[in-house]
Amino acid sequence: MPEIRRLPENLVNRIAAGEVVERPSSALKELVENAIDAGATRIAVKLVDGGLASLEVTDDGCGMSPDEMALALERHATSKLPDEAIEQVVTLGFRGEALPSIASVARFTLESRPQGAEQGWKRVVDHGELVAEGPAALPPGTRVRVENLFGKVPARRKFLRTARSEYAACVDVVRRLAMARPDVAITLDHADRRVLGLQGGEGLENRVAQIVARELKDNGVSIDVERGAMRLTGIAGLPTYNRGIADHQYLFVNGRPVKDRLLTGSVRGAYADMLARDRHAVLALFLDLPPEDVDVNVHPAKTEVRFRDAQAVRGFIVSGLRQALATGDKRSAQSPDAGAMSRWQAEPVREEPAPALRSIFAGRDWTAPQPRVAEANAVWRGVEAEVMAAPRGRAEEASPVTAEEQDFPLGIARGQVANTYIVAETKDGLILVDQHAAHERLVLERLRAAGAEDAVSRSQALLIPEVVEMDETSCDRLEDAADKLAELGLAIERFGPSAMLVRSMPHAIARTDPEKLLRDIDDDLALNGEALLLGEKLDLVLATMACHGSVRAGRPLRVDEMNALLREMERTPRSGQCNHGRPTWVKLSMEDVEKLFGRH
Repeated sequence: MPEIRRLPENLVNRIAAGEVVERPSSALKELVENAIDAGATRIAVKLVDGGLASLEVTDDGCGMSPDEMALALERHATSKLPDEAIEQVVTLGFRGEALPSIASVARFTLESRPQGAEQGWKRVVDHGELVAEGPAALPPGTRVRVENLFGKVPARRKFLRTARSEYAACVDVVRRLAMARPDVAITLDHADRRVLGLQGGEGLENRVAQIVARELKDNGVSIDVERGAMRLTGIAGLPTYNRGIADHQYLFVNGRPVKDRLLTGSVRGAYADMLARDRHAVLALFLDLPPEDVDVNVHPAKTEVRFRDAQAVRGFIVSGLRQALATGDKRSAQSPDAGAMSRWQAEPVREEPAPALRSIFAGRDWTAPQPRVAEANAVWRGVEAEVMAAPRGRAEEASPVTAEEQDFPLGIARGQVANTYIVAETKDGLILVDQHAAHERLVLERLRAAGAEDAVSRSQALLIPEVVEMDETSCDRLEDAADKLAELGLAIERFGPSAMLVRSMPHAIARTDPEKLLRDIDDDLALNGEALLLGEKLDLVLATMACHGSVRAGRPLRVDEMNALLREMERTPRSGQCNHGRPTWVKLSMEDVEKLFGRH
């Protein structure tokens, strides 16, 4: 029989490193988290070759004595847990695995000096072997350098990606941690180039806008809602400010960056009827709740969490997001397409008259002084009919506007372009409204208010209940979600270990194949932890009804009809975007208009 033996300490550390340290960004995450836990107010990160050659983290935290440094490099030694109550952990690190794991697969240099100490100390560990230690000169704080990661573990080294890919992963890690702590100044240098320079104390909204996108501050809404012991803060982009992939969704639980399917599903559910399925919101959400209500000890990498009451958390996030978006629901992302705006060009200045005017001024000596204004006007009036083209658009005289009406957010209608776009004037600019997209949102909200949502989801019993065979895990997921699905008109029940019985379908999608619907819902549950798909299908039915019941593009409108549409938009929730997340109106400020004509 094979002999059972205890593994050597360095091999144990290498095995543990396989879970904690997958790539340079994993090591960087652990080191920056340690710096934050040490109370640092300034953190400097330096990378060489995306972290493959070396990465260095310097902080001005509390520092460590030589004895504490030696202990920190042993497995499961940590200062983060003063007692054994792991469910009460409030720091980013707590397992005591990171430093010995990193030191076992790289050349690891640890330098530290406690506050008030006369000098610092240095320890150098090369792939698990202590190779040097002694005094070090550095200001109070800690400096950690990781070089030649997996240099003596070729089986792991060859699976690392290119320097560019590893660099991108490291930048993402620093960005997420910097967002969570706007009070800490963080710099990131790569190959003698300053990539990120963030000053501390700049506020959550400014920090998020600096890191994610500067236009998010103008195209987002602030969030600060509470329910019991839970609090949700952050900034959420307007539905019209979206992206094709979900790479700009930053989620945090108690200050810890996480990637959690429950939170991702909650975001999707909150934006469900305001975004197309292939578009994704841009946001940064910070959820704070008591430590005992969330388990952060799921995985050594600490990027996954579990909630004690997942449904309560999801409901809180969805309602909190919708409540925040309701404060900016009439706004629209004001970033017109750059290509379209570039076509607004001033006509070139000509030294001679245009061809259409050449015959009028035939024989004119252009080097002579110009005629007086009165003479020029007389000439122009005499030939005006010859050179002015016939009007090509349609405009009506607007009704008299009272002084208080000038303060309408969407202005006063002045005309219609191409029988599709309403032109309105406000005090400070010009607004274009897509009449079909705007009216489509108004009709949808009217249908919801009239109870059409309940009518669409009304249940229709099947003449013969259909049995859908699925694997046992899928049946368990669907059975747990049966009550929620019943509210939407889909009545299902367990029919043996590996089958579900479908008794009724939502009235609006009664012709849908029950087996395909259940499998799609199961995939949705597995991916998001919530059955979002069925609600989206019913929302699509409502959206289709709203589309067919709204004003079509190409239909002429009277000025009073245009103004009525504008006033209703100002009163209706979420009127700033259509049902697919596109803007219903855009604004060109007077300053921009004047720039087009060279007045600024």
